[in-house]
Amino acid sequence: MELFPPMPLAEWHDTKETLHRFAQVVGKIRLAASVRRNHWWNVPFHLTGRGITTRPMGQIDGNPIFTVDFDFVDHRLVITRLDGVTVSFPLSGQSVASFHKKVMAALEALGIKVDINVPKPFDLPDADRPFAEDTQHAAYDPENANRYWQVLSQVALVLEEFAARFSGKVSPVHHFWHTFDIAHTRFSERQIDQPQQIDPVTREAYSREVISFGFWFGDDKFAAPAFYSYTAPEPAQLAEEPLTPVSAQWVDRGGSHLAVLPYDAARTESDPRAAVLAFYESAYQAGAGRADWDIDHLACPGGMTDPCLRTRMSAGG
Repeated sequence: MELFPPMPLAEWHDTKETLHRFAQVVGKIRLAASVRRNHWWNVPFHLTGRGITTRPMGQIDGNPIFTVDFDFVDHRLVITRLDGVTVSFPLSGQSVASFHKKVMAALEALGIKVDINVPKPFDLPDADRPFAEDTQHAAYDPENANRYWQVLSQVALVLEEFAARFSGKVSPVHHFWHTFDIAHTRFSERQIDQPQQIDPVTREAYSREVISFGFWFGDDKFAAPAFYSYTAPEPAQLAEEPLTPVSAQWVDRGGSHLAVLPYDAARTESDPRAAVLAFYESAYQAGAGRADWDIDHLACPGGMTDPCLRTRMSAGG
C-alpha cells in the first residue's frame, strides 16, 4: 500500500477520540498488571501484524499470564490467556462505557483480577468522567481504524531504522496510550534532578537527559498529524539549529521548542521515508550538539558497533 497514506484528522476525529479512550482502558490494565520498567517502558503498546498489543502480562500478581490485543483487521478486542483460552468482542458499536464493561467482564470470565487505580481518562478533557459513564464517545469507523494501524506500522519501521543508528541507551519503538503517539527515545547518562513538585509520571520519564522522536495524529491543540522531536532538558539556542527538510520547523511550546515535520509535507517529498529519516537526524544533531553529547562515540553506522565488521561490510565482505 501507499507509504504514509492520507490521514487528515478531521475525517476520523470522532473515531480517534473513541479509540484513544479504548486504548486508555486497556493501557491502565497493562499499567496495573505489568512489571515496572525504567521510564515507564512497561506501559506502552507494541505493534503486531494485525493491530496493537499489551504484550504478555500477569503472573507476578497471581493472575494467569494474559495478553490484550486490538485487532484492526477484524476489528475486535481479543483477550487471551497463556493456555489459549480467548474472549473477544467487536470494537464497532461500542461506547467507552460499554467497552469498559465488556473488557472487565472478559477478564472476569478468564479468571483475571485487575483493579484499575484511576478508571478515568488520563490528561484528556473529560479526565473527571469515569470510563463506565462515558456514552458520548461511541464512534468507530473500521476503515479509519485500520488506516490508523497501517500508518503506525509504517512509522514504526522508520523509527526502527533510525534507532539502529545509535549505540547508547534507547527505548523501544512503542505506542503511548496516554498521548496516542508512537515514539523512540535516546538517552544520555546525565541524571536530571527534577523539582520536587514535578509529578511522578514526568519525574520517571525524564530522570535522564533525552532526545525523543515520534509521530502523532494531531489533536485539538495541533490539528494535523506530524513527525516530531524534542530535547529535554532543552539546551540553550536549540531552535537556532537548522532542520531538514525545508518544511520542518521549530514550534514554540511556551518556553521550550518542538521540532515538527508536518505529515502532509513529508508525503509530498520525492522520497518520504528518506525525508523523515533526515528530519529525525537533523533534530538529533541539533539536540545532541547543543547538549554536548559524544555524537561520534554514540554513532552506530549500519546498525553495527564493531568497527571491524563495519569495515568488512563496507568493503562488500
